[in-house]
Amino acid sequence: MVIARGALLLLVLGCASLGQAQNFPTKPVRLISPYPPGGGNDTLLRTLSPKLTEHLRQQVLVENRPGANTIIGTEFVARSAPDGYTMVLVPNSLAINQYLYPKLPYDAVKDFAPVTLVGESPMVAALHPSLPARDVRALINLARTRPGQVQYGSSGIGSVGQMSVSLLEMMAGVKFQHIPYKGTAQMLYDVISGQLTFTFGSALGVMPHVRSGRLRAIAVTSPRRSPGMPELPTVAESGGLPGYAFILWYGLLAPAGTPPEIVARLNAEIGKVLNDPEIRARLSSQGVDATPSTPREFAELIAADLKKFAKLVPASGAKVE
Repeated sequence: MVIARGALLLLVLGCASLGQAQNFPTKPVRLISPYPPGGGNDTLLRTLSPKLTEHLRQQVLVENRPGANTIIGTEFVARSAPDGYTMVLVPNSLAINQYLYPKLPYDAVKDFAPVTLVGESPMVAALHPSLPARDVRALINLARTRPGQVQYGSSGIGSVGQMSVSLLEMMAGVKFQHIPYKGTAQMLYDVISGQLTFTFGSALGVMPHVRSGRLRAIAVTSPRRSPGMPELPTVAESGGLPGYAFILWYGLLAPAGTPPEIVARLNAEIGKVLNDPEIRARLSSQGVDATPSTPREFAELIAADLKKFAKLVPASGAKVE
């Protein structure tokens, strides 16, 4: 009888959980961007949110919570109710921060439920159009002839922008001066105005300025040319650096403890949005490949990046003062 009652309780709880997932959502869903408005992360969420609103039949709101190299917005989601109504779009910084900050207020694995990988994109090497460098090799030579004078900007210490340039520095044996910012928008403005020499920025943030003529793109950081920007050589080609590759990814996380049925529902609906031909075309035109995944596949990618950045972050010399 005890066993029968236990089985009945499990059945009731299972049915309640399934019903919760089937009824989800019953109120607006928040997508947190851990960056200021105007950057690649924010642009990606605002591209997806209208279609996701249609699929979920509830308003999907984008909320910016920038600061501390994505930590503020990411911690907010880690501490949110595990009910599927709050997610954060994170880049590779999730894995970088694990080794950059000695007292990170969350654990990149234990405190989150991976929902899906959203997209992958190369970083784009971009300069002010007045600069003489037309390729990465010339940029490297510029740094060698002007030691300490060639400045680049990123969205912060330990950001994917800094890590991608740090990899270039290690492979080319040069050193650039890093100028960290609190976000992408102001950093790009300073490259456009000529106050900075260059940036390795997200395609979503950089390419609109390249197309308007305010920046000149010279390479992408992917191992192969990007389908959305086939005219741009890779850093390996442009800089004579075989083996150089750095991919920026974006993925959605929910708080740990979010019911698997709700994670599965979100994964399915976001997957439909990412497989929509219109959305795929819009992302591709901005240099982003839509890459929906299973939660497990996204968890495996995070684990692989944690191993990679365990070596790259200390080697880069990036430190939080």
